[in-house]
Amino acid sequence: MLVVLKMIRRIVLDVLKPHKPTVVEISEALSHLEGVEGVNIIINEIDQQVENAKVIVAGSSISLDEIEKKLEEFGATIHSIDEVAAGNVIVEEVKTPQDSSARM
Repeated sequence: MLVVLKMIRRIVLDVLKPHKPTVVEISEALSHLEGVEGVNIIINEIDQQVENAKVIVAGSSISLDEIEKKLEEFGATIHSIDEVAAGNVIVEEVKTPQDSSARM
């Protein structure tokens, strides 16, 4: 029997959602999922029929499957997973000299 431990502590998603429901309704619903302690949703772009949003979910043990199911209930789709933090602590990104020179 294979046992998979879910230790995702933060996940950043690029999500396409309809205008309704609102980000308030979606963030509230995501915040009630087991293991979720906080949700941020930032709208990046608004089109005539959809909105592109960055969805940040943090907690002690986050299930990507449950997040995806909940988003689908609201008519939203995940375009990409932009960041994942897993383990006992969240390791923050550190800027290095290569980061700034690569953008020049």
